[in-house]
Amino acid sequence: MQTLSLPLETKILAFGDSLTAGYGVSKEQSYPAILATLLRSEVINEGVSGEMSEQGLARLPLLLEKYKPDILILCHGANDILRKKDLIKAKENVRHMVKLAKEKGVYVLLVGVPTYDILSFNTASFYYEIAKEEGLEIEDRALEKILGSDELKSDQVHPNALGYELMAKNIAKILSENYSAVAKPF
Repeated sequence: MQTLSLPLETKILAFGDSLTAGYGVSKEQSYPAILATLLRSEVINEGVSGEMSEQGLARLPLLLEKYKPDILILCHGANDILRKKDLIKAKENVRHMVKLAKEKGVYVLLVGVPTYDILSFNTASFYYEIAKEEGLEIEDRALEKILGSDELKSDQVHPNALGYELMAKNIAKILSENYSAVAKPF
């Protein structure tokens, strides 16, 4: 297996809803906790279960100022999708979160959340649109796989420990391949 690493003292802010908070598992089994171990980096878990993208947008600026992260892992919009809210508004909220981080020089990794279709789970198209417009990497495979597999879920919409581990491994791979190339030298 390839070595996963980031520059020393890289600070990561994992921001989102219950998928980031680690709903359904212990704090140590959340994807941010596993990611910290995989990358040997500080990963701050700022996930809030049940949060809508509008609430996340209001909360993010203070956290960017407080933590001054090098990387933002943004996994937001699941509750907007689940509750069938206006996805145009959700897209604008997520896009604005991306812009807030980029204005502060923060590298953003977007985690795409699937829509819950009758036959399959496919990442909502607005995540791809934002990634393309903003020049972002997107992690779009883990949640599709998790939601399609009873062995990786704790309920209909949340990963179990194995599912969060899959998320962490996918995110770690993307960050170790892409962030190091753009990181500022010390």
